[in-house]
Amino acid sequence: MKPRHFLSLFDLTPVELQQVLRRAGQLKAMRRRGESYAPFPQKVLGMIFEKASTRTRVSFEAGMAQLGGSAIFLAPRDTQLGRGEPVEDTARVLSSMVDIVMIRTFEHAKLERFAACSTVPVINGLTDYNHPCQLLADLQTLIEHCGELRGRTVAWIGDGNNMCNSYLKAAMQCDFLVRIAVPPGYEPDPGLLQQAADRVVLLRDPLAAAQGADVVTTDVWSSMGKEKEQARRTRDFTGYEVNAAIMAQAKPNAIFLHCLPAHRGEEVSAEVIDGPQSRVWDQAENRLHTQKALMEFLLLEGQLPLF
Repeated sequence: MKPRHFLSLFDLTPVELQQVLRRAGQLKAMRRRGESYAPFPQKVLGMIFEKASTRTRVSFEAGMAQLGGSAIFLAPRDTQLGRGEPVEDTARVLSSMVDIVMIRTFEHAKLERFAACSTVPVINGLTDYNHPCQLLADLQTLIEHCGELRGRTVAWIGDGNNMCNSYLKAAMQCDFLVRIAVPPGYEPDPGLLQQAADRVVLLRDPLAAAQGADVVTTDVWSSMGKEKEQARRTRDFTGYEVNAAIMAQAKPNAIFLHCLPAHRGEEVSAEVIDGPQSRVWDQAENRLHTQKALMEFLLLEGQLPLF
């Protein structure tokens, strides 16, 4: 039987997505109570990083340890991938030695090629196309602070990047609205915009996007690999900083999210990210709990324990 992979939010059904999110809440509560839960002794997570990371590495490595297993960190210089070995060959070998794999890379196609040849579950730790693990954490944070996801309004302000693409998928899976404010030329994936047509509004004005929103969220203007575009992007994104004026357009109890790292004074002001409406630290912690729930789901082939 082929393993279940998590390359996109669409690899879970809406029902399964809700199951994983509920389970993440349970695992978070168990950890807060100091309960030990280690169902996967001797299981090994292989982690391939072609993009640098803080939260992704620590949350996966700590999460697997808390589940009773262990994790192996592999940077490009540590593997033959960095010396030109075909990704398919690496997938066949690595998946014969570990129980689950997480990959953080640039090209989404490379991730898909690896998964096609892997005999164990593969998790997308981030590609240039999407970032589904971060969206799991975002959705858990929304549930904790807003309750029901259905019918909510999320304002995305800034670059139509992999995070923006992932919010479009989440809107389709969870039945909420995304208002996207981006400068011309920075729109998210056109295919996803078409798919999510009844769940998305594309705007240029960030104030209009934030109007009555339950959540306002953003990301850096120049993601990894786009550093050479920093000067041009800074000019193009003038007026797209999430600041107090933008937050004032949202609901009084709206929250602010950012996947981090953040650049204060660029895509978000210090008064917002460090202010009372910010939930970015809860959001960052929730990477741990949602990814534990996801690994449990994949290792148990979709049969989450009943608690």
